[in-house]
Formats: sequence, structure tokens, C-alpha cells
Amino acid sequence: MIRLFAGLSIPDDHRRTLATIQNGVKDARWIDPENLHITLRFIGEVDEDVAAQIALALGDVTAEPFEVTLKGVGTFGSPPHSLWVGTEDAPSGALAHLYANVESALVRTGLEPEGRKFTPHVTLTRFRRSVNPGRLAEHLSTHAGFCLEPFRVQGFTLFESHLGHKGAHYTPFSTYDLHRNT
Repeated sequence: MIRLFAGLSIPDDHRRTLATIQNGVKDARWIDPENLHITLRFIGEVDEDVAAQIALALGDVTAEPFEVTLKGVGTFGSPPHSLWVGTEDAPSGALAHLYANVESALVRTGLEPEGRKFTPHVTLTRFRRSVNPGRLAEHLSTHAGFCLEPFRVQGFTLFESHLGHKGAHYTPFSTYDLHRNT
């Protein structure tokens, strides 16, 4: 079995900057800056033959290169289970368009449709247990205006996720370039 997800890599300089705000919250399991990414679609564990079908189907995804901005911080869950940095899509909605095309390709391979709304973000940490609300509120307040320069998305990656005792490690399974329509 292979554990997969489709996602966007983040430039090294942006990952280094994101790493500077990965502190200040006790009982947080901070994501290794090397692993920071924007998930387009979590796929989960599949057989090798299904992984090959997925890789082939994603090769048919068409979208033009675009810019995305990492902006704002927030949490998921009540009580919170993760802390994230949000994204601001290009005015054209290119990130949402890419997600829709990836989702469509995956459904054509026989995967179930994603059951939740697409909320693009970069997960900074997952909380091991209930987090101190005061410390979390302080972190959110301190970084409320967080915003990085836009970066150009030239492609996306089908990542393989290797789970270990120190957390997950991601390696590219297949990569896909975005092309201008001509």
C-alpha cells in the first residue's frame, strides 16, 4: 500500500519564513519545514496499481501557472487540532480551478469525491492534546497580519507520505507541470 496526496510545493525562502512562526505554543507537534506544502487532495492508502492509475490520470490535468499568497493564520477544529497559514488565490481563482481539475481526475479513477470543502492552507502544527487557549490566542494575535510575497505555481506533485515515529516524510511520486493554453 502507498499513502498519497496531491499538493503544491512551497519555495524554500517561504518555508524558511514559515519556520520562524513555528513556536510559542506548548504541546504542538510542529511540521518539519521541509514538509510544508499546500494539500490539493489527500488520497490516503492505495494499492500500487491504483497509485499508477492516479499518477496517469493526474497527467491529464490542465491548468495555467498562477500566483498564490500565503496569508493569515487560523486553526481547525473545536477544540483546535491544528494551526495553519491560509492562502489567497489569484483573482482568476486559479488555485480553486486546479483543485477542481485534480478532484475530477481522481474521481475518474474511481476514488470517492472529497467530502469536505476545499480550504487551501499550510499546516504548521498538529496539537498532541488540548492546547492552552491563552497561548494559542496569543500566537494567533501575534501573527494575525502574517503575509508573504506571492509565489508562482508552475506545477503540482503527487506525494508519497511515509509515516514514521518522528512524523511523516514526503517524497515526490510524480510531478506535473502547468502550461499556458496556446
